[in-house]
Amino acid sequence: MNNKIKIGIVGYGNLGRGVEAAVTNSPDMELVGVFSRRASETVTTLTGATVYPYDMLLSAEKVLAGEAAKGFPDIDVLIICAGSATDLPTMTPQLAGFYNVVDSFDTHVNIPKHLNTVDMAAISSGKTAVISTGWDPGLFSLARLYANAALPDGSDYTFWGRGVSQGHSDAIRRIEGVLDARQYTVPIQSAMDRVRSGETPNLTTREKHLRECYVVAEEGADLERIESEIKTMPNYFADYDTTVAFISAEELASKHAGLPHGGSVLRSGNTGLNDEYSNTIEFKLDLESNPYFTGSVLTACARAAYRMNEKGEIGCKTVFDIPPIFLLPGNREEIIAHML
Repeated sequence: MNNKIKIGIVGYGNLGRGVEAAVTNSPDMELVGVFSRRASETVTTLTGATVYPYDMLLSAEKVLAGEAAKGFPDIDVLIICAGSATDLPTMTPQLAGFYNVVDSFDTHVNIPKHLNTVDMAAISSGKTAVISTGWDPGLFSLARLYANAALPDGSDYTFWGRGVSQGHSDAIRRIEGVLDARQYTVPIQSAMDRVRSGETPNLTTREKHLRECYVVAEEGADLERIESEIKTMPNYFADYDTTVAFISAEELASKHAGLPHGGSVLRSGNTGLNDEYSNTIEFKLDLESNPYFTGSVLTACARAAYRMNEKGEIGCKTVFDIPPIFLLPGNREEIIAHML
């Protein structure tokens, strides 16, 4: 295919590798480079893609000339594979000042603020930025929107897991005496069954999910103290029924090396003149690799960002603003003929 969409990846961890795989498998895209804050010679990509210093993205020659600097690839969309806590709030608006961008900002409560900041930068540069893509926020957000449109009289429920929570695992690793850890978020089956049966229960946090923790401790560490610190940790474990199992590093590596995840969005509601008909909508994901799946969603949104910018739709967008047909390769007629 001629005139492929030229993609740059910013950041090269698990998510960056997931995006690299997705772009490589997309017939209408090509990966033109990976941009990393690590020394280029220390980064080995899956496909042999060229690694550039992150600072090149903001080089004066590139920005002021408005064209590719010597030795710098032409870029249609940057996919930013960085963390929501400290990186994306600054990197996305900074880069949106010069490029079309996509990110996976997932701190739900701060999305409106992030959107406004990125919007100002993208409008000033005439670029298109798509934020908070992935599966939650992202596909799960769309599932909630469509379910609310179809069942305005109803209740929403989101269950996550069973899957590895990287943020919660990191929180455990910060405890003194902990060498490594994995934390699984586990939905409570009885709660899901009630919603699937058409009930609309008012469920507490503790009634929806469990926390399973597998911990490798230093030799001689106080295991009772570690377990207590985990179970009482505010904002992470205190509001959940939590189990802690101490295991060896070898068992963690052999049984808990992967990054699976998933979950379900459900909405139960009534239809009919007198609400006589009960209905349940469910959207479910079962992911063997969270970062590789998330990378695939970001890549589809990069295609949409490029197409929206081509049509003059500038500023900051979310998955709610993307015409669904822009997410897929191919033309409108083919997509309608095969999928509608």
